[in-house]
Amino acid sequence: MNGQPVNGNHKNGYALDGDYTDELVDEIGDAHGATSIDTPMRPDAFVLDDALKIDLIEEHFREIMTILGLDLTDDSLKGSPRRVAKMYVNEVFSGLNPANKPKSTLFDNKFRYNEMLVEKDITVQTYCEHHFVPILGKAHVAYISSGKVIGLSKLNRIVEYFSKRPQVQERLTVQIAEELKRVLETEDVAVIIDAKHLCVSTRGVHDVNSSTITSSYGGKFSEEATKQELLRFVTQPSVSI
Repeated sequence: MNGQPVNGNHKNGYALDGDYTDELVDEIGDAHGATSIDTPMRPDAFVLDDALKIDLIEEHFREIMTILGLDLTDDSLKGSPRRVAKMYVNEVFSGLNPANKPKSTLFDNKFRYNEMLVEKDITVQTYCEHHFVPILGKAHVAYISSGKVIGLSKLNRIVEYFSKRPQVQERLTVQIAEELKRVLETEDVAVIIDAKHLCVSTRGVHDVNSSTITSSYGGKFSEEATKQELLRFVTQPSVSI
C-alpha cells in the first residue's frame, strides 16, 4: 500500500488502519493545538545515540528525496540527506535531549533589586510540529526576584533550549515560563512570544502579514498594574548599539 490510494482511501485513512484521514490531519495541523505541556516523547527516545540517529535519518531522508523525484547523483543534492540529518540532531532539534538543557546558576540578590527584570527581544527560532517548517519571532521574559537572580544569558539559553524542538507556540510559552519558575524559585514570571509561522505564510492561507502572540503571566504579573508596566517596557523601542 505504501500510502497509495486503496478503494478511495490512503493507507492512513480510517478504512485501512484506523488512523486519521488526510482531511482530519490537515484540520489538526491548521488548529495549531498542543496535546500537553510536555513535548510528546517516546520512553525509548534516547536508546539510540546521536551518531546512529544521524545515519538513520540520512537513510530515510534520502528515500524521501528519491520519492520526490530528485536526482541524488547531482553534486548539489547528493550531500543533502546527511546535511539534513546532522541539522536535525545537532541543531534545530537538539532541545529534545535533556542532556543539552542549560545549567542555571543562581546568585544572591545582594543589591536588593526588587523590581521586575525584563529581557526583551530574545530570538525565537523553532519548528512547527505539524508541518516541520520554521516559527520565527521574539520572546520577552520577565521575573521579580524572590531573593535570587540569574545570569542574563541564561534567560536566552532557556528560551533557545525549548525552541530547539518541534513545537507549537502555546506549549513553548508555557514550557519557558514553567522552567523559569522552577529555576528562579518564584511564581513571579512572565513570558510573551510574538512570532511568524511559516506554515501560515508559505502554505495554506499564504498570509505573510500575520503574527501570533502568546503569553503566560504568573504571580505578581497576573496583577493588572504589573502586567501593564511590563507591556510598556516590551513595546517601547529597544536600544540600538
